[in-house]
Amino acid sequence: MLFKKLVDVFEKVEATTKRLEMTDILVSLLKETPHDIIDKVVYLSLGEIYPPFIGLELGLAEKLAVKALALATGVKEKLILEELKKTGDLGQTGENILSRRKARPSLFREELTVERVYSTLEKICKASGKGAQELKIRYLAGLLANAEPKEAKYLLRIAQGRLRLGIADMTILDALAIAFCGSKEYRDVIERAYNLSSDIGLVARTVAEGGLEAVKRFRITIGRPIKPQLAERLSTIEEILEKMGGECYAEYKYDGLRIQAHVSPEKVYLFSRRQENLTEQFPDVVEAVREAVKAKEAILDGECVPVDPHTGELLPFQVVAHRRGRKYDVEKMVEEVPVVYFVFDLLYVDGEDLTLKPYTERRERLSGVVTETSRVKLAEYIVSGDAAEIEKFFHKAVQEGAEGLLCKSPKSLYEAGKRGWAWIKWKRSYRSEMVDTVDLVVVGAFAGKGKRAGTYGALLMAAYNHEDDTFETVCKLGSGFTDEELARLPEMFKPYLRDTPHPRVKTIMKADFWFTPAVVLEVIGDEITLSPMHTCGMNAIRPGSGLAIRFPRLVRFRSDKGPEDATTVKEIVEMYNRQLKKVE
Repeated sequence: MLFKKLVDVFEKVEATTKRLEMTDILVSLLKETPHDIIDKVVYLSLGEIYPPFIGLELGLAEKLAVKALALATGVKEKLILEELKKTGDLGQTGENILSRRKARPSLFREELTVERVYSTLEKICKASGKGAQELKIRYLAGLLANAEPKEAKYLLRIAQGRLRLGIADMTILDALAIAFCGSKEYRDVIERAYNLSSDIGLVARTVAEGGLEAVKRFRITIGRPIKPQLAERLSTIEEILEKMGGECYAEYKYDGLRIQAHVSPEKVYLFSRRQENLTEQFPDVVEAVREAVKAKEAILDGECVPVDPHTGELLPFQVVAHRRGRKYDVEKMVEEVPVVYFVFDLLYVDGEDLTLKPYTERRERLSGVVTETSRVKLAEYIVSGDAAEIEKFFHKAVQEGAEGLLCKSPKSLYEAGKRGWAWIKWKRSYRSEMVDTVDLVVVGAFAGKGKRAGTYGALLMAAYNHEDDTFETVCKLGSGFTDEELARLPEMFKPYLRDTPHPRVKTIMKADFWFTPAVVLEVIGDEITLSPMHTCGMNAIRPGSGLAIRFPRLVRFRSDKGPEDATTVKEIVEMYNRQLKKVE
């Protein structure tokens, strides 16, 4: 399959802001793609080479990509950099430079195929050690030397990890359902396979080669993370018990790093809630889990919580966050930031999928699989239908360093990748009308003035609409940042800059800068109000009005969460309605 066919699709997708049109374009592409390379086509369409849990990513440094373009075209790096200042996009710079070159006889150029592009980018991902930079430059230059101008644009963007076409995983799943099952109605079956494997390329190849029946036979595999189940939130235990049918498991909600542990005779894998492989960064947890688990194979869900080595007290999330992404001084961090792995669920054991079993059974089986040690413990819980008893347990949890409680329905199945009322968070209150923090996605920014000149004065924040896979604006965030954090913002968001709002962003406001939805911040505010200027929950409460967070303040950066993990529009609407009831 020629790469230029994929490039034509990229151009069509980039030219539309309509999700249905985007889906139709992808359906046509998938139908025409040979089954043996459909996984590669899907990865490339998302700007990836592997699923996140493999731990090998593209993201070639701009300096190296410029050198590759210079080597391929014969144009001096200085001239390329001058062009780059004008365009702000190395992909567009590459297209411009190749367009100005005299046409080369086809005799001296080999047409690029998807297979060649993918395998070369794969080599760039894997290159390491002495001489790796030179290898990466040569690999990319070899592709660019045979590329047409438009092919070069997308090659450079993919190589830098900056494709950002606006294609989301859910759009791909919709397209797969239509292309190979005949209807979007089958998306749920395909999505479950994706949620059990976190590998959209594997799912695409499975459904393309075997259809719906092959997808239905999809099984959990050690080493492929399961998408985590997510919780809704309520502010009173009475509301929670009503949702739960009168009784629930009330567990400590730990303020840690959510980790899914996969245990096999050969290896222990650790995955974050975003399916990142954290195995090498937490060797102490690997050793502790190996010691505590008494099954041959198992998949555990839990929280990795930092503890004070002197007092044993639980420490806040920010402490353990320092250990994420570490490639060096790992052993030093193990000593400085010891952690305890609190396990609260068992998803798989010795060949048996437990995600389809009720929580009561999973929790009972868990105690037989995990032997508690000083470094691995079962999450503390009670089973009760007594509001007073649960509230007392809540205060105990907060006193001992937990955020609050996570209440779970005894009959609930493990809904991988889903957010629902089977799990409900009940967190400690704040001194404001908003009794809980929210996780919001940065979609834009406003230029700073006065003391903030040269950085951003405020960020445009959005909630996630899970029903149509979009992001709806809910506030401008300018408070709660330190001077150091403010100074870092332009560099932090540089990889996500774009000229126009992202296709998945619904906005009325006009920001000075726009970003691809990627960065999540935890925010608290005074109250939620009606607003004609924000799109969150537009028309849900009053025609022509959305919802806005008044006086929002930054609580912390949430690097452990992806944009689809953010607080949903539905949750914001429900928080507003509960706020109204309190006033009444």
